[in-house]
Amino acid sequence: MLDVIDKRLLEEVADLHGLPMGAYNIRKNGQGIRRKTTANIEITTKEDKPGINVVIKPGTKGESVHIPVILSREDLHDLVYNTFEIGADSDVLIVAGCGIHNPGCKTAQHDGIHEFFVRKGARMRYVEKHVGEGEGPGEKNLNPKTIVEVEEGGIAELELIQIKGVDHTRRETEIILHKNARLIVTERLLTTSNQTSDSIITVELRGDDSTAQIVSRSVAQDSSRQIFHLNLRGYTRCRGHIQCDSIIMHQAQVSSIPEISAFHSDSQLIHEAAIGKIASEQLVKLMTLGLTEKEAEETILKGFLK
Repeated sequence: MLDVIDKRLLEEVADLHGLPMGAYNIRKNGQGIRRKTTANIEITTKEDKPGINVVIKPGTKGESVHIPVILSREDLHDLVYNTFEIGADSDVLIVAGCGIHNPGCKTAQHDGIHEFFVRKGARMRYVEKHVGEGEGPGEKNLNPKTIVEVEEGGIAELELIQIKGVDHTRRETEIILHKNARLIVTERLLTTSNQTSDSIITVELRGDDSTAQIVSRSVAQDSSRQIFHLNLRGYTRCRGHIQCDSIIMHQAQVSSIPEISAFHSDSQLIHEAAIGKIASEQLVKLMTLGLTEKEAEETILKGFLK
């Protein structure tokens, strides 16, 4: 049921060289094709709309859930709703992502709405990778929406990656933090050709001593366009920091639109943004070590997006 293309996409979006050891749900061309649950992680199909429910028992430690999506057909619009219940005092890894192989002329698109409830004292690491490929001219489009609520003392770490082949994407991330909750978001993005990307991240710090750190790094090449809307809203004693760094090349366009809003005198919110080209001294230094200009450029970009 998994062909050579499927296996390659699974390796790229979920770092899988075979079926994972823990719980998993693999979706291909709009249908669930393989699933495994464990004693502590239950995966069930939603009854009212396409998608799954993932329930992680309180106290679960050191387990993982893989939920990759594969599209290998043109003219397909896949929409899925997934809900995650991360039990109190658990510590888990969730690996998502979508790989699109479009062999034709028509668009292939995946829209995923993921909703997470990180319960008291729990820790969740969430990794989402997006990849597009295919010999045909048909577009590969991805539009993820991620909604996270972190209860008292909980930790949510999000790693959002898109560095290959996606023509158009709109990523919406909405997060609410309660007392002593902690958020770490790392975003990495590469656009080329005429690709476009919108990223909207909104974080509401609603609990005392909640903290948020968001680091976004992107490279825009050719005639691609990127827009970042980064919003921090502090409603109580809290701390938040956004850092957005972009390298712009060729005829690309990048916009970073910050909004930090404080509704309490003890809110501490910071935004930093930088857009610029590769520093010439970095290129020269690597070229003196024997690299060509193109090799030096690729080395710098790879390190920047690592």
